[in-house]
Amino acid sequence: MPRSKLLTPLLLSALLLSLPALAQDATYSVRMMTPEAAQKAALATLASCRKAGYQVAVAVVDRAGLPLVMLRDRSAGPHTPGVATDKAWTALTFKTDTGELAKVTGPGMPQSGMRSVDRVTAFGGGLMIQAGGTLYGAIGVSGAPGGDADDACAKAGIDAIQIDLEM
Repeated sequence: MPRSKLLTPLLLSALLLSLPALAQDATYSVRMMTPEAAQKAALATLASCRKAGYQVAVAVVDRAGLPLVMLRDRSAGPHTPGVATDKAWTALTFKTDTGELAKVTGPGMPQSGMRSVDRVTAFGGGLMIQAGGTLYGAIGVSGAPGGDADDACAKAGIDAIQIDLEM
């Protein structure tokens, strides 16, 4: 039998044998952050900012970029809830903390066009929430005097839930 005619039935057999494996790949499992964990992170973030004398808004989004928690301190500006949510969404969407994103999307940089995407907020205050190699979501802070201060508060929130996520 010519080689090409033998190869076709062999390839067909191999394909048919791999169908169960392909069907198993039709679903997958993911680890999700609970609303309680998101709330704990947001409250710890708010407490950290208050201790430093800042009135802020804090938002936590899940791994799909959807809001889980948003808190605004009494004197935080009216713009801060939206900015905090967009910082968290931006960090999650691009899988990059927003302070780092600011560096690579500035004027004249190859990725500067990214800043024209709706909701992209490329300045400090948006951090990814990760543990054990899993991206759980992101946290955004708006209202502290500068991105570094927003980042420090957000880090305090992540630290408050880090061990919970790693368990």
